[in-house]
Amino acid sequence: MVELYTDNLKIRSLMPEDWPHFLSVHQDERQSRYVRAPQTEPVLREKFEQRLAPWDYESGAWLTLVIETIEDGEFIGFTGFYGVDTSLGQVEVGYMLSNSGQGRGYATESLRAVIDWACLQFNAHKFIALCTDQNLASARVLEKCGFVLEGTLRHNFRLNDAWVDDRYYGLLASERSDSPQ
Repeated sequence: MVELYTDNLKIRSLMPEDWPHFLSVHQDERQSRYVRAPQTEPVLREKFEQRLAPWDYESGAWLTLVIETIEDGEFIGFTGFYGVDTSLGQVEVGYMLSNSGQGRGYATESLRAVIDWACLQFNAHKFIALCTDQNLASARVLEKCGFVLEGTLRHNFRLNDAWVDDRYYGLLASERSDSPQ
């Protein structure tokens, strides 16, 4: 079981009782507008069950972690990563916050914690993140964490019947910083 702590947050392994939050965040059109069209409950239930299974870094599967406040246990959202190429130490990170968790610095705080843990636990070398060109809030989170825009993947993803560009960000483990920006 994973449990990480920051000044304000507890970041922990996904548990069966997290299903209502998982469903809510993933079906929320506002949350999904830059990620994917909201999925049906059966599709999300299958994804949830897969992410409850024991996780292994080299599996290529996402490690999904729950973000909560330390103060009162308020659900904030999800974060996590998967080993894109574990032999090269390449890890892709991601996060989705509830509406109430946005704009409070929690995405940045939780992402820094996950990156530090991945460096210590798995000797990660490089972190990768993609976000659609229109997702300026996510781009700001990545940049606050030290990610550098490495390029734009044109028409890389189809979202709501339209092609969108993805920003491709990278962060070397040696460049990470825990200083606030």
